[in-house]
Amino acid sequence: MKGILAVNHFLNTHKYNELHSHLISHALKENIELTIKTNLELATEHPVCDFVLFWDKDINLARRLENEGLPVFNSAASIEKCDDKARTYTELSGIVPQPETLIAPKTYFKADFSEFVKKAIAILGLPLVFKECFGSFGEQVFLCSTEDEIMTHITEKPFILQQFIASSKGHDKRLEVVGGRVIAAMERFNKNDFRSNITNGGRMKPCTPTDEECKAALAACKKLGLSFGGVDILDGGIICEVNSNAHIINIMNCTGIDISTEIFKEIKRNL
Repeated sequence: MKGILAVNHFLNTHKYNELHSHLISHALKENIELTIKTNLELATEHPVCDFVLFWDKDINLARRLENEGLPVFNSAASIEKCDDKARTYTELSGIVPQPETLIAPKTYFKADFSEFVKKAIAILGLPLVFKECFGSFGEQVFLCSTEDEIMTHITEKPFILQQFIASSKGHDKRLEVVGGRVIAAMERFNKNDFRSNITNGGRMKPCTPTDEECKAALAACKKLGLSFGGVDILDGGIICEVNSNAHIINIMNCTGIDISTEIFKEIKRNL
């Protein structure tokens, strides 16, 4: 079986290269010949293969490959739903518990959001969490204690304002789901930041998620159409974010469970 690992041409650091090499080497254990191709290369190519493991967020490329008849994991639709935090919240509304969230109205240039921010503070209280809709590893996510602080983070980019779950300050759980099963889980802690991401200095340890947390993670992945995904859960089984292509090296180092093996088995089950 032959597959393509689609990655972003412009993210060429050790963190990404280590992950890509891991996926390629472990595909061989499942008798899969996985060839790496960047989105720059694929932009001008029409590959022939059995499937594409799409480890990027270039949604237009993923959709084009699907239109050419290639099975893409995760699908373009599911990546799109996860990539946009406002879209994720909307898709999961009424399906799983989430922090109360307000989506900033669409604008086509940098605008005055002071009226929206004032109303959001009245509804969500302070402090609240500011998140740009697109970003990874906790980037462009801020805990804001004043109206002025919120306003300093607003640009022309879309954003959401979210209820701050104080009991989860610097703490969450990452559950890795593959094929409708929770495969591995870890707790993340950060004493110096309200974000628990390992990239921001968080620490990790293996954990056994509760039935409530597993149920929420599985429901979220099912609703978003994910073959595999990383689900971040706050206290009380509250879904914080869902990642369509989570960085699986950290949870492997933490738990000893290699998610890539399960991903390739799931791909073969679906071909």
